[in-house]
Amino acid sequence: MDTSDSISSSGGASANATSHDNYTTTTTTTTSSSTHPPSASSSTASANNSHNNSNTTNNSTNNNGGAIEIPESRVTKLEGHSSEVFICSWSPTHPLLASGSGDSTARIWKIPTGPCGDFAPAIEAPLVLKHFNKEQESSKDVTTLDWNAEGTMLATGSYDGLARIWGKSGVLKNTLVKHKGPIFSLKWNKSGTSLLSGSVDKTAIIWDAITGEVRQQFEYHTAPTLDVDWKNDTCFATCSTDKMIFVCELGKNRPIKCFQGHNDEVNAIKWDPSGSLLASCSDDYTAKIWSLSQDRCVHDFEEHGKEIYTIKWSPTGQGSDNPGRNLILASASFDASIKLWDVERGECLYSLTKHTDPVYSVAFSPSGEYLASGSFDRCLHIWSVRDGQLVRTYKGSGGIFEVCWNSSGDKVAACFSNNTVCVIDVNMG
Repeated sequence: MDTSDSISSSGGASANATSHDNYTTTTTTTTSSSTHPPSASSSTASANNSHNNSNTTNNSTNNNGGAIEIPESRVTKLEGHSSEVFICSWSPTHPLLASGSGDSTARIWKIPTGPCGDFAPAIEAPLVLKHFNKEQESSKDVTTLDWNAEGTMLATGSYDGLARIWGKSGVLKNTLVKHKGPIFSLKWNKSGTSLLSGSVDKTAIIWDAITGEVRQQFEYHTAPTLDVDWKNDTCFATCSTDKMIFVCELGKNRPIKCFQGHNDEVNAIKWDPSGSLLASCSDDYTAKIWSLSQDRCVHDFEEHGKEIYTIKWSPTGQGSDNPGRNLILASASFDASIKLWDVERGECLYSLTKHTDPVYSVAFSPSGEYLASGSFDRCLHIWSVRDGQLVRTYKGSGGIFEVCWNSSGDKVAACFSNNTVCVIDVNMG
């Protein structure tokens, strides 16, 4: 990997990334987080071994085949951040893209409808959401962000331990003060009444989204909380470097379920669209599927050859907008591969092996027909979920921390280690 792609030691790494590593060096715990890559040194080590350790199945796609390279003329580059851009997220209802960076800002960009790149209308200057805590001048990374379902409010979490709620016009509505360490995960519930946060202080908090008051703090983990995810408006799950997963409910003073089975820190958790299955991934090289109806995992996926950084459910099956399509889980690993899992049968459908460095982000298109992936090899790939084929590819100028689709499925955004965000016009016709 070029040194230009490395995460700077002072700037932090993807959402929970180097920030997490830098913080935990004082507590003897180092980890990757659910949304942010680890330190540059561990990224490079993973990359150097990725070719030898990538697991493949008989269904692996091992060549570019008919993949179409996306030209620069169809890519809009958003410049303005002065440090790595760790996270990005589209508003679910407006043509707005939020980005968060190690430069202590989040930005809201208005993306015109229509083509990207050379034929796109001029982009307005973004709204700059400044995060700065004078008492912790070095704790500046914006580590996580999430839009509410209406697209009217943006929540951001920071390495300074504060959560903030902003209007879509960039006005700071509320600052949420309670955590005693960096916030690594932040999620709105579906109704928009509550905000859930997880922190390196080992706790999770449910906040009243209107008043900013703490509704309940959950203190069950014995190490940093890496990810949180809502099951419904009052029930949620948390995971931690302590290898544990807890399912909790507002108003109850102990977990309603404890899942134990991972042998290393648990990086990410996600409920499926129906809220009946919980997926988890870990540094123990496995992804697991859990159900509240049993104590042991439903499926234990062990085919990756290195740490699994993130997982995503397809927007298909029961409880989704695409109920006629089968439910699929995607897992992305430091072994440079992505695997698509048939959850009903507990089998690997495809192993996607065109990346050459750790894969930090995957995202399904709104229809569930395509999967976007971003890696520190600088490549954004788009795959057909139906047959595992690589159909589009774009190579940028820095490592990719996150990729995301807009709600209409015609644009993909990617944020890079070279301080930029790219919006790509994806014509799948």
